[in-house]
Amino acid sequence: MYKKILIAADGSAHSLRAADHAMKLAAYNPQTLLEIVYVLDSEHVKTDVLLSWSMLDQTDVRKERVREVEEKATKAGVKFQTTILQGDPGPALVKYANDNKVDLIVLGSRGLNTLQELVLGSVSHKVAKRADCPVMIVK
Repeated sequence: MYKKILIAADGSAHSLRAADHAMKLAAYNPQTLLEIVYVLDSEHVKTDVLLSWSMLDQTDVRKERVREVEEKATKAGVKFQTTILQGDPGPALVKYANDNKVDLIVLGSRGLNTLQELVLGSVSHKVAKRADCPVMIVK
């Protein structure tokens, strides 16, 4: 079974549903490690700075986007680690997954930035096309 599952977390309802599915898979094997990954793209960083006046506030906003997934993993009793990356979400997730020999990527079909999806294509589509491992897209 899968030993390393990457969950793409961005705080959206779709990513939380994806996390639920990943945890069900991880529960089958106590050796499975969930890699909870949040990617800071340049647009979110700009928005965070404009909406927050201190670095502490910005850090709290970013932590909040993955906190619920971490709480779900704790309740499910699965091992996890959280990683925050910077860059364009699709390529950053693919690079991290490929470099770290992830067995499965689980992500939601839609994230927080719907406008960018319409213009550039969805993150899930980019990841599914370029990842070296299987990708589960949860609706």
